[in-house]
Amino acid sequence: MAGRNREPGRTVTTKVLAIFEAFEKSRGALSLTEIAEGSNLPLSTAHRLVSELTDWGLLYRGTHGRYQLGIRLWELAQNAWRPLRETARPFIQDLFSLTGETAHLAVREGNEVLYIDRVYGSKRVPRASRVGGRLPMHATAVGKVILAFEEEWVRSAYLDRQLEHRTPHTHVDPRRFADELTQIREQGYATTLEEVRLGSCSIAVPVFHTGRVGAGLGLVMLATQAATMTRHLPTLLGVSAQIEGATAHIPLEAFLARGSALRD
Repeated sequence: MAGRNREPGRTVTTKVLAIFEAFEKSRGALSLTEIAEGSNLPLSTAHRLVSELTDWGLLYRGTHGRYQLGIRLWELAQNAWRPLRETARPFIQDLFSLTGETAHLAVREGNEVLYIDRVYGSKRVPRASRVGGRLPMHATAVGKVILAFEEEWVRSAYLDRQLEHRTPHTHVDPRRFADELTQIREQGYATTLEEVRLGSCSIAVPVFHTGRVGAGLGLVMLATQAATMTRHLPTLLGVSAQIEGATAHIPLEAFLARGSALRD
């Protein structure tokens, strides 16, 4: 992309990423003015970059002049996590078929869990995230189970943060949450009840890789099913073992979007 950078401290790459971030925050079509405001760019700069991104197919301009993410960006994104997603997907589909509940697989990315695959059930369960979405580890069953089996320094670093209230039921007291992580390690699974979204509950088990926790495998269901969701534990553990065996040939790095330290 041509053009000189007249804004000290911001490269062209940084500006382009800011434009994509504006779409991440809105998750809908945006006008050029909204893109400029959301990315903190001058209107002229936004116009030039948006035009080039549209030419490349990374953005799409609709009939009403509003922009949305382009199909080419979606095509490129399909390459992310491909070895892990393609290997694990048949087992996630099996988990859904055996339980009838929404099944998903997530990995740790910084201080959040990143959902890399999900098979949705037909029940109208309140959804807090999607494939490619992120949520705080302490508010989700997959996040809790990953954190519980992570290295001690990772847990300590996470507990030193201020834990976000997603709902009135989110566990945010560091001492109580530390005790909960200990219990999760002992029992081998994690649960939530309306901690990330009212009306839903979840249960998850770890997926190991070369002796380390690589991912979290979980189910999401209606909060009214919370009292009986542990009945799915044998199935979850069985599918987790299958994924562990099937992904043993994949380098550990395929599970790790986590970097060397937790983000602020």
